[in-house]
Amino acid sequence: MGGRTPIPGAGITRACLLALTALAALPWMAGAAWAGPPYITDDPEPTDTGHWENYLFIESAHTAGGMDAPFPGIEVNYGAYENTQLTLSVPLNPNPGPLGMGVVWAPLGGGVKYRFIQEDDDGWRPQVAFFPQFAIPVGAANKGAPVTELLPIWAQKSFGPWQMFGGGGFTNNPGVGNRDFLNWGIALQRQVTDELALGIETFGQGKDSIDGRSSAAVGAAIQYDFTKLWHVVGSINRGIENTDRADQYSFNLALKWTP
Repeated sequence: MGGRTPIPGAGITRACLLALTALAALPWMAGAAWAGPPYITDDPEPTDTGHWENYLFIESAHTAGGMDAPFPGIEVNYGAYENTQLTLSVPLNPNPGPLGMGVVWAPLGGGVKYRFIQEDDDGWRPQVAFFPQFAIPVGAANKGAPVTELLPIWAQKSFGPWQMFGGGGFTNNPGVGNRDFLNWGIALQRQVTDELALGIETFGQGKDSIDGRSSAAVGAAIQYDFTKLWHVVGSINRGIENTDRADQYSFNLALKWTP
């Protein structure tokens, strides 16, 4: 299930992948809680084989330098094979800003999620996936920013209506003055009703430049399922470390459809 989750790269949009135009809550289908967008922390569950999971989204972040204009885009996820999801995201704004750490979808990016360990429903073994992704900076506002690649491992375990997921990985962040860094995140969510799911998370990254510092944030997310096809998802995040240079707060909103 879930798309992109990515988490940022240096000076460019970080996290990877997309979807929205409406208001928000978090990803599941009626009766089954799913993670991933709009969390920054991703999950290991791929889209079901032969099915789609798509987002029309808008997101933005406020840093010490000011507020980025809300950036719209669309993400498409397809369950191409068993345990394998293909993801592609594209911007609807030809010149998106650099955004920040607390955004889910990159302006232009993609990836392949492969789940290589299945969850043991009767035991403690979690499901685990590898989800390599790339993010390509587009527009004049991102001139000179590098293409970045995120190489994360995500794990998830469910306990009745509760679900815990998290992990992290390595971001390749080339360029003069830049440095590669690690991303991490952990989230806890609960299916409150058949239609409503709520969750909280904390996430962060190491220093992405020679003179940079590590940063971290906390957030809350929600999803409401109107039907098995239509869902509204969203999150809001608040920086708790290095807020003089990294995100002070951010939001992610999306209309999700799952044909």
